[in-house]
Amino acid sequence: MRNRDYFYLFCLASGALFLSACGTTSTTTSRTSPLPKYETPLVKKDFQDVRTTAYTHTEADHLAYGNHNALGGHLHAATGAIRRAEYTPRALPVSTDEQSDYRRASYTRAPLERFSLEPRRTTKVVKTKHGTKRVVVVTKPQIGSAAADWSRWPAGTVFRLLSTGQIYKVDDYGWALAGRNTIDLYMPSRSAMNTWGAREEGIQVLHWGDANESLRLLQAHQAYRHIRRMVLELQGQDAEAASLQ
Repeated sequence: MRNRDYFYLFCLASGALFLSACGTTSTTTSRTSPLPKYETPLVKKDFQDVRTTAYTHTEADHLAYGNHNALGGHLHAATGAIRRAEYTPRALPVSTDEQSDYRRASYTRAPLERFSLEPRRTTKVVKTKHGTKRVVVVTKPQIGSAAADWSRWPAGTVFRLLSTGQIYKVDDYGWALAGRNTIDLYMPSRSAMNTWGAREEGIQVLHWGDANESLRLLQAHQAYRHIRRMVLELQGQDAEAASLQ
């Protein structure tokens, strides 16, 4: 991705987590830069079609903050896809309100595979000094980190990508996502980030985060306009959120 302008807010102090403004530009710039063009929120339902992008902690504008999310925890990459997500990149018209390097994806309509958050048990044969024996291996799917506008997908929202079966949890957000129907998926490397590009994805929300808790976390940091926009929308003041520049 190019010139990513994401701002990650995190701090760990006095034994408690709280949000604090960080970014790749100065505080003055982060308070005065224009917000992205506002989009009308999607209807809140368990199955949605959303625009997804990708990011990683090794991008130049994120190196200073390491592998941390907006809640002060660590970013995690999701367990690999259940099946390959085959897609055909399609060029998008260049416009003032879309990134020119977005690539949309057209997916095959293969039947969806069953999934579970429960640990998976498999049996394998291992060699021992007395011969071989069967052992049970328990693996638990890793839930990946995702950044989004918390007024649309509150912190703690867990969702599944229908094309790959991968599961993500919203624990991050960014300047470029405020007021947008876009979810940014954390990837473990630049290669994985660039391979994902930007895609239209079908998702299934498995658990909705707590909007009231998200509002509580954000309210003390409204000097930053992307946070103010999320707060306004969480308070039901959509018109004010849309007009905020």
